[in-house]
Amino acid sequence: TDIKTGLTAADHEVANMLLRSGKPIVLAVNKMDSTGVPDPDFYEFYNLGLGDPIAVSAVHGHGTGDLLDACVQYFPPEDQEEEEDDDAIKVAVIGKPNAGKSSLINRILGEERTIVSDVAGTTRDAIDSRFENDKGKFVFIDTAGMRKKSKVEEDVERYSVLRATMAIERSDVCLIMIDATEGVTEQDTKVAGLAHEAGKASIIVVNKWDLIEKDGKTMDKMRQEVQNGLAFMTYAPILFISAKTGQRVDRLFELIDYVSNQASTRITTGMLNNVLSDAQTRVQPPSDKGRRLKIYYMTQVGVRPPHFVVFCNDARLFHFSYQRYLENCIRNTFGLEGTPIILSIRQKGDKEG
Repeated sequence: TDIKTGLTAADHEVANMLLRSGKPIVLAVNKMDSTGVPDPDFYEFYNLGLGDPIAVSAVHGHGTGDLLDACVQYFPPEDQEEEEDDDAIKVAVIGKPNAGKSSLINRILGEERTIVSDVAGTTRDAIDSRFENDKGKFVFIDTAGMRKKSKVEEDVERYSVLRATMAIERSDVCLIMIDATEGVTEQDTKVAGLAHEAGKASIIVVNKWDLIEKDGKTMDKMRQEVQNGLAFMTYAPILFISAKTGQRVDRLFELIDYVSNQASTRITTGMLNNVLSDAQTRVQPPSDKGRRLKIYYMTQVGVRPPHFVVFCNDARLFHFSYQRYLENCIRNTFGLEGTPIILSIRQKGDKEG
């Protein structure tokens, strides 16, 4: 509220709306710029029935500490929040509409938690479901299917895509659902690209495997097709399931736990530099116009996804192909299956940030 304009009809309207919500309310009276005796008009704000008003001045910063204290007293206890989220792996189930995301979550939970329909786009929101078994604690986030931008006509649909993107951001692991009857479509590559760009550990889940006529080579053929279609995600394991019949669904938990741990892997600088030295012995760093790339050392600076920084004499000499080669050497030695890797190049004299 504003001391200069005083108590208005709009203030009463907002106060009534807030009181009906049943939520904790903190009443601040702004523009109380002079210190000392409060302006007599200050007391009329008690008429709102929202408890003691707090005098603040946004311009001068007066009273902001009291305001903050009043807000913080309503926060939930910190440890309780962390305890809930800490050990549960957050799993975003993503994919194009009608790939079977809700069916998979219903199969896991053993109850009709989310609406399942063969009409594409039934799920409009990101829905969280907690689940615990002998493999650990999980929070499954069922996201709305993501369509091509041109098909996003309704506002609701646009927000669904936004919320699905936010679900990817707050997840630890992404399950990328692909419809076995359709194979990898252009939309699947876009959806998978979002998880890859966000640096999330991922598993490619090929659903509706029960509807495919199979011979001895069907799975290998499909695996190759998926790897070709999602060539930028060769690190992600592929699992063939049927959410409808439950085939191989139990294998998911082990795999989720495994890729989540892989994304949190920390490798010592000593071990990394042994790999770097072997790699340079096998394939010499590139040179350009008589100037050869010299790589001094490599160190890990982050996890989820694993982030490595390589220090060299000249970043311009560090060809993309040699970066890819080093990434493969790291993966061959340490695994890191299911997680992207970030490789940052710094030259001597650059800051490490």
